[in-house]
Amino acid sequence: MAKKTTFDGNAPRRRRRRRRLHVVAVIVFDGVVLGDLAMPCEIFGRACDVEGKRLYDVRVCGLHPNAESAHVRLGTRWPLTTVRHADTVIIPGVDDLDRSIPDAVLKELRRAIGRGARVASICTGAFVLARTGALDGLAVTTHWAAASEFARRFPAVTVNPDVLYVDNGALLTSAGAAAGLDLCLHLVRRDFGSETAAHAARAAVMPLERAGGQAQFIVHEQPDLPDATFGPLLVWLDENLSKDLSLPLVARRAAMSCRTLSRRFRERVGMTPAAWIACARIREAQRLLETTRLSVEAIAEAVGFRSATVLRERFRATVGASPLTYRRAFVSSDSGTSVSDRRTPLRVGRRAKTEMLDSE
Repeated sequence: MAKKTTFDGNAPRRRRRRRRLHVVAVIVFDGVVLGDLAMPCEIFGRACDVEGKRLYDVRVCGLHPNAESAHVRLGTRWPLTTVRHADTVIIPGVDDLDRSIPDAVLKELRRAIGRGARVASICTGAFVLARTGALDGLAVTTHWAAASEFARRFPAVTVNPDVLYVDNGALLTSAGAAAGLDLCLHLVRRDFGSETAAHAARAAVMPLERAGGQAQFIVHEQPDLPDATFGPLLVWLDENLSKDLSLPLVARRAAMSCRTLSRRFRERVGMTPAAWIACARIREAQRLLETTRLSVEAIAEAVGFRSATVLRERFRATVGASPLTYRRAFVSSDSGTSVSDRRTPLRVGRRAKTEMLDSE
């Protein structure tokens, strides 16, 4: 008797195919810089979609089960061979430029690069990546204090210490300290768009200067965390960019004289109130260019610039491209949505920022 299949009146349910997470392998080795190791874990680990589901599978891996850092002994959950299946490989900084990096690590990196995986270094991790030979002929960055030594050791690579990160498509490098955060957020934006990157920044409780959905997250550098006076003031400024934010008005809001506000603002935030406001307006303009179809004229009005001409001048000085060029690089022309896998390098650094501040 043949077996019969019954369905209780309904067709059998198809199992929903489980979405594959983007695997990020963070390599650990003796002498790894803890801050550089923590950054990608924090940013990629907090990136979620609109339903709150995580987007990345972060795996800290190493050649050995344990690695020695300057302050702690680290235990890794994943073997170095995890790199072979990773979509993105992160190389944190190394504490001693003369420290020996195991050949097995370099071999896995070369294999990952050869198969087309995305490989990014943070701070002095560029020294490790450069040992693979993959950076020859490219422009890169690293910690400013190590840039001259990098140039000496790797003459086939062009090092630029004046930018926070360099995107060469599948190979990326960042400068030191908070620039690693910028690089990780940049990768999230490339993969899933600006709003997801902005959400990851807020979830990681990053300073206000790097929040708000900006495309580059590097218009100006991270200041010291603002105190009880300047924290609320920066929030208020960020929420009122379209208004007249003259120094007397801001001083009244802070209940200070103009002179006192200027002095204390520079001490705590690292720039003048006018420079911070200009940076914040460019940051918001970036977000609007990425996420809306508003004209440059409408965006100029929305962010508080006097005219589209002023916006274009300030935007080019800060970002290094016109607003429309920027929009074409980051937005799909047919849908108006952020491009998930951008290949056009866009480098913005301290030099452009300095030019903008000097113009204030």
